[in-house]
Order: sequence, then structure tokens, then C-alpha cells
Amino acid sequence: MKNSNRLFYGSCFALITTALSFSIRAGILPQLADTFSLSAQQLGFINSMWFLGFPISMVLGGIFYQTIGPKRIMQFAFLAHTFGIVLTIYSGGYIGLLISTLLIGIGNGCTEAACNPMIADAYSGKTMNTLLNRFHMWFPGGIVIGALISKFMTDFNMSWESQIWVIMIPTLIYVYLFLGQQFPKPKIEEIHNIKKNIKAMFSPIFIFISICMAFTAISEFGPQQWTSLILSNSGAHPMIVLALITGIMAVARYWGGELVHKFDQTGVLLGGAVTAALGIYLLSTQTGSMVYVAAILFALGVTYFWPNMIGFVAEKIPSSGAFGMSIVGAVGMFSTSIFQPVIGTWIDSARVDQQALGLTGDALELAAGQSTLSLMIGFPGILILLFTILYFWQRKAKEVNA
Repeated sequence: MKNSNRLFYGSCFALITTALSFSIRAGILPQLADTFSLSAQQLGFINSMWFLGFPISMVLGGIFYQTIGPKRIMQFAFLAHTFGIVLTIYSGGYIGLLISTLLIGIGNGCTEAACNPMIADAYSGKTMNTLLNRFHMWFPGGIVIGALISKFMTDFNMSWESQIWVIMIPTLIYVYLFLGQQFPKPKIEEIHNIKKNIKAMFSPIFIFISICMAFTAISEFGPQQWTSLILSNSGAHPMIVLALITGIMAVARYWGGELVHKFDQTGVLLGGAVTAALGIYLLSTQTGSMVYVAAILFALGVTYFWPNMIGFVAEKIPSSGAFGMSIVGAVGMFSTSIFQPVIGTWIDSARVDQQALGLTGDALELAAGQSTLSLMIGFPGILILLFTILYFWQRKAKEVNA
């Protein structure tokens, strides 16, 4: 096996670790709420720690990537993942869950900070775009695995602690794959000069794409993270919905390189925003089997957001280097972190409002969930405007450079 291939597979298992920590935690939210008597807002703050850990380690990883390299960053990721998993199981309550979830988030951010530029350094051109999409395929792919594991274990009354232990399996696999391997050096040393990176990040296009990233991330992760609570009374099984969404994303990302090559990143992003908005609208209005149809549309909409935002920076703003890719990813995760308790507050408020209208029980939870989803339509709605601007901006730039 070639070294670059082993590093790529190790990166994929590291991202599966990230994905399992996302989906399994999403699956056990109701159990955590019951065990520790937590409100939706408190669950939102716990969720926000997972997303807050990302930007912290992604920014630091981007800054030090060229000095300490991806190998040391991934060694730290392993420590953060391991301590986070163990501390989650023995958290004892709200504060412990906040700290342990933050640690897991930091480990996840290290994975993004190290693996994205490592793949960009190991490959180039169409191959780089293809492998970045295939690498990011394993986030939704891992969520499918985690969602089904969580559903299976929950159906058999297995504890939430035992579900968290499952996350250690891919953690140990990626450590084995990285063990003793030689990691690639930057192709162009100038790209990894922090001063040049920062200068590139003050360009109008980088600032604009960072604003876009804030909304692409929450458009993707907002509805997914709250699946168990929001869709629990929709007539569809929440974890099957999550598995369906992420399964479609995994398959679509595997073939994403060809689609991007044909329509360019900006066209794919704009089409995704329109489709995601329609998907969330249907999720907020439909019940029963139609929820699965809505989930398919939502999945097709958000599939190419993350890898193509990263790929856009790598290809269109290369002088921003690994630091630029890390910063854009960090912006997305920080935005998602901020919105988690906000979404939790929306759910709590919607419950109060629907209760005032006389709804109780399952009808109350369904109405509150749909009301919350209707507010989330605004995220991809804003992206439709932003990506339309980006599409014509890049089209004009091509004409000028032609």
C-alpha cells in the first residue's frame, strides 16, 4: 500500500470518529435530557461545545501546521478524542458534559486542520478535488453508521454510555494507520508562510466566502443535530431520517469530483442552497412518509457545501494555504456553535407557544419541532442570495482573466 493511500485512509477513519461523535450524541440527546433533567437550551449549550472545539483547534492547527506538521496535530487529536470519550461517560452531569464535549470537538477540529491540507499537499488538480470530496464523504458516511448503531442500541435498551464507547473503535484504527508513516511536506513553501496567508485572508473574496461558510455550516448541521427531538413525533423515525440524509450525502460526495468539474464550485453551491431551502421547508410541513422525501431533498442540497467551500479556498485562494482552509472551516463550526443554544431556545419557546394554543403530548412536540424547522429555512435562504452573488462574481473574474 502506498504511503499516501494509507494516510488518506487514516484521515477517513479520523473523520469517521468525528461523525460517530456527532450522530451518536444526536441519538442520545433524549436520554441525556432524561438522565440529567436538561432543558433543550442546556442540550444546545452541550451541542455548542462540540462545534466550539472545532474552531479553537482548527485555527491553532492552521497557524502551526507548517511548523509542527500534520503528524503531531493528529497525535493531539487522538489524546483529545480519548479523554473526551472517557470524560463523557463519567461526566456526572451538565458541567462534565460541557467539558468532555469540548474535548471531543477539539479532537475533531485537529482532524480537519491536519487532514485537509495534508490531502491537498499529497494530491493536486482534479485528483485533489475528487479526494477532498471522498474524504468528506466519510463524515456523512460515518453519521449513517453511528445513527444505525445508536438506533439499534437504543432499541435494545443499551445505555448511552455504551454507545459513547463505540466512538473509540475508529479512533484506534486511525492511530494504527498513521503509525510510523511519513507525512507529506508542503508543495510550495510560500503557501505555508503565515504572513502571506493572512494577507490573502484579508482579500474581499476570502472574507465573502467566510460569511458564506457561516451559513452553509448551520444549514447543514442545524437540522441534523436536532433530528431526535425535532422529528420524534413526525411519523418517521428520527435516526432513520438522519441515516437517510447522511447516506445520500456519502454516496453523492463519492462522485462529487465529476459534478464540480462540470458545473464549477459556485454553480454547485447555488443549486445546493435552493434545494436545501426546499428540503427544510418540506421537513417543517410534512409528516409520515413525506418526511423521508423531504430528507432526500435536504440531503441533496447540503451534500456539497462543506467540501466545496474548502475546495474553493484551496483552488481559488491558494496563497491562504492550510491556515486559510482551517479558518474557513473554523468560521463554519463557530457559527454552528453559536446557533446551537439559539435553536434550543427556539424549541423551548415553541413548546410554550404551542402549549398556549392548547396542544399537549405528541401534538405539542410535533408542532414545536415544525415551528423550529420553519425558522431554519432562513439559513439556506440567505445562501441563495450570497451564492448568486458569488456565481456572477467568479464568472466575471473568469472573463477578465480569459
